[in-house]
Order: sequence, then C-alpha cells, then structure tokens
Amino acid sequence: MKIRLGYVAITLGLPKVTSSSTVTYTNYQKLQTEEQRYEKLKKFTLSNLVDLRQILEYNVVHQIHFYRITSALVPLATHPEVNWEYRELFRKEFESIGNFIKEHNIRVDTHPDQFNVINSVNDHVVKNTLNNLYFHSNLFKDLNYEQGKMVLHVGSGAEGKDLALKRFITNFETFPEEIKSKIILENDDKVFTAKETLRLCKEIATPMVLDVHHHLCNNDGTPIEELFPQIVQTWSKESLPPKFHFSSPREGGLDKKHSDFINVDDFISFIEKIKEYNVDMDIMLEAKKKDFALFDLVDHLKKVRPNWKWLDASTFMC
Repeated sequence: MKIRLGYVAITLGLPKVTSSSTVTYTNYQKLQTEEQRYEKLKKFTLSNLVDLRQILEYNVVHQIHFYRITSALVPLATHPEVNWEYRELFRKEFESIGNFIKEHNIRVDTHPDQFNVINSVNDHVVKNTLNNLYFHSNLFKDLNYEQGKMVLHVGSGAEGKDLALKRFITNFETFPEEIKSKIILENDDKVFTAKETLRLCKEIATPMVLDVHHHLCNNDGTPIEELFPQIVQTWSKESLPPKFHFSSPREGGLDKKHSDFINVDDFISFIEKIKEYNVDMDIMLEAKKKDFALFDLVDHLKKVRPNWKWLDASTFMC
C-alpha cells in the first residue's frame, strides 16, 4: 500500500514565513478610519497569501504532497462586525495558488477550530458555525479545488451522546450541500469515540478521519484493525484516498497533548495493524515540530524498516 505523509499549517523550515498573520478585532477597532481598517486587513491577507504560496513551493521542493491550510488565512473573514469583501479583491491570488496546487498534485484540507459545533444546544453557536464553514467552503471554491475537505469533530455531548448525535444529524441536514459535501468527521479524545463517529458517518454518508492518538485516549475497547475496513469504506465515493491523523502523546501513555515528534515504534505498530488491508492512505502528522517532525519520522523509518520502498521524500510503499 502507498502512504503519503503530510503536516499542519506552520512550516518551521521557513522561520520567517507564516500564512497565519492576523488582526484582532480589538486592534481593528482601534484604527481611526475605515480606510485604515481596510488597508490593515488587505495588508495582512496579502502577506498570508504570498506566504502560503511560498510554503506550498517549499513543500514541492521537499516532495511533500499533503498539507493543511491554516484557518487564519484571512483575518476577520467571518467576524459579523467586519464582513469585508476579500474574495473578489484577491481573486487572482487565490486562482494562482489553486493552479499551483493542482499543477503539483498537492492534497490540501482545513480543520475549522473547536468553536465550530454543529450539534450545539445553542442555536446561535450553530448559526455561527455555519457562517464559519462558509469561509472554508468558499476558500476551496476560490482555489477552484473541488477535492477540498474540512475536518470537524462531532462536537458537544450535551444532554447525552445519543441525543447529541441525533441533534448533529438534524442540524447537518439543514446545511446547504456545498457545506455538507466538504465536511469530514474525526473522532475526538474526550467525547465521541471512533466507533461512535463511524456510526454517524455511515448515517450521513460522510467520510471519517481516524485520529489514532484520539482513539488511544478515548475508546470503548474496539481495536483499530476492526474499525479500519469500515472507516475506509466511508471514502468509497471520494476521488482521494482515506486520510488519517497520527500524533504521539507528549508525556507518553494517555497524555492528550501532542509531542514535538512522532514515536516511530508506535507509527510502525499502527501500519503493521492495518497493512493486511493494502489500502492507500494519506496520514497527517499532528506534531508540534511540523515539517521537521515529518523529516525526522522519515529518517527513523528508513533505518528501522529498510524494506519499505520510498517513492520520494514523503511517500512510501509497504
């Protein structure tokens, strides 16, 4: 099976480059005129887009084909008191970045933050969530990147998990197709297990992302290898292979915090458990050291598993 490795948002190999420069609403309000506010938003957004292009170019040079774009790409893009028209203003920049992504066959996705809760008991939160998800959907649209997906957790367990799952389905079904078609769901480390998330994904016909670290911290005893073929099946109608998240606990054991690097023994253990299914997959490494953690893992794998065939700097067959 072929496995591609990716990393999240920040590129440590480019220490002076960031696509997450932002403007807080408090600082935005302190500016004296509307023109100053507008110019500030334009400046930071252009800087982020230029740096995103540089990050993607870095990834191509280092043969990395899987990358998570920051959700902070456009400052105050979804703030109800700002609501500025950035899409047309930066249409050419988005188009250029999208063309680069497609030209180099890069897989990109996003991960809206934890404040986006589809199954919240608070209608205002659900409304804000939908508004925020439009930003991600529009980003893929502006990049002309049809394969874009946004990863979400199931969300709140308020009023019990059974009711929370029903609430998710009810709210999800009211969302427009352009949003629903971009959502993929991930098990979390506190509330919804991989088995529960899988059940929901089957019901709403949405792909599931298995987070191996979260499964370690929060599970009902069901082994990964038992869930794996069912999780893969949720991707059967997608053009891209299933994606997984992998990180290592910072202090070991059941520590929910991510470590700087990936524990190579744990990574190999996961691969060996699912190797028999021979399914191509993309694995997002959620490590604090970002691209450096990816390079470190590759170096260790080449030493520990010399029989694995490397197709390039981040892709291997096993």
